Amino acid sequence: MPLESCMILLDNSEYMRNGDYIPTRLEAQQDAANLLVGAKTQSHPESTVGVSAGTELLVSPTDDVGKILNALHDMGIVSKTKDVTASVQVASLALKHRRNKNGSQRIVLFVGSPLDNVDSRALAKAGRQLKKNNVAIDVVAMGELESNEEKLKELVDAANGRSDDGAERTCHLVTIPAGVLPSDVLASSPIVHGGSGGSAFAASAAAAAATGNAGGGDMGGFADFGGVDPNMDPELAMALRVSMEEERARQERMAAQQAAEQAAAGEESKDAEMTDAPAPADAVAMSAMDMGLSEEEALLQQALAMSMNENEPKTAASTEEAKPAAAMEEDDEAAAMQLALQMSMQTEQQMEGESTSGQQQFQDPQFVNQLLGTLPGVDPNDPSIQSALQNLQGDKEGEEDKKKEADKKE
Repeated sequence: MPLESCMILLDNSEYMRNGDYIPTRLEAQQDAANLLVGAKTQSHPESTVGVSAGTELLVSPTDDVGKILNALHDMGIVSKTKDVTASVQVASLALKHRRNKNGSQRIVLFVGSPLDNVDSRALAKAGRQLKKNNVAIDVVAMGELESNEEKLKELVDAANGRSDDGAERTCHLVTIPAGVLPSDVLASSPIVHGGSGGSAFAASAAAAAATGNAGGGDMGGFADFGGVDPNMDPELAMALRVSMEEERARQERMAAQQAAEQAAAGEESKDAEMTDAPAPADAVAMSAMDMGLSEEEALLQQALAMSMNENEPKTAASTEEAKPAAAMEEDDEAAAMQLALQMSMQTEQQMEGESTSGQQQFQDPQFVNQLLGTLPGVDPNDPSIQSALQNLQGDKEGEEDKKKEADKKE
């Protein structure tokens, strides 16, 4: 926004006590005035703002924001309703005697009381006088809209003058319905933007002042520069633009990478469904190495693949391959069983031979005499022992005779 001197005309009549605007008309008006002060002073370093309440001049046009805000805060309500045309003339004179004669002139008029005692022709005359003195006027209507809107429109039209279609209108009328915060409406209105020739930085500063958040303002036409006017700070605007372009490129790369990963995952899932078989352990290990995993992670992937292969049900081919192996195992078991039987039979025969040889030795009288002689306290020549040996020898001879007779009969 170019250099400008602005006068803010406030309404401090008894009608401003009404609560149709939160919390009251007066406080809502002060909030909107604070918004305008921040927007005007930040749009250009040499812009000045003045404040008047009716015909009373509170602050002449100045760039001291603290002084302006103190005047807005200290303003009180008066019982007498002021004349709007007289207030506009006082503000015009304050602008005429401003300190910096350069730049444009503007009046912002707040109207919150009925204009019953004001003639439409007087308002039109005041508008034409402002047009003659190159003073633009913006009107903010708060309350009493039905009775004031037509008269205020005549004032604005007269200040704009006759212009061809499509020409820029420097004066504006903004009506604020009840229940709506005036600061929210003004933040996006031509009063703050400055019309078609205004600065979007003023709009962003105004929205930041209204919401208390510097990042919540409208970036306007400087979105590529992060909401900063390149005419005000070209280095900062260019740095913000480069940063935003890099961030946009990074986001695009990430989006493309995610899309490629999703497409690859979809193809892998389709292949797995068609084959319905797990990947071999070696292939899994190779794929894990291709993915950039460490050797331990690749081995872990291979072990998981092998365990999955073990858990999978056997197919017909694997069953056919297992049949010869099962037959071979059965043959081996049969051969082992036969070998075990042969070994057990040989053992029994050896034991029988040993027992037979033992019996033969005990039936020999000489062996028995020698054995009895080695025992302590036993006399081999004892008659009872000799008779027992003779009986044993006689039994042996009888058995041999019976065996021979049986062999002859056969």
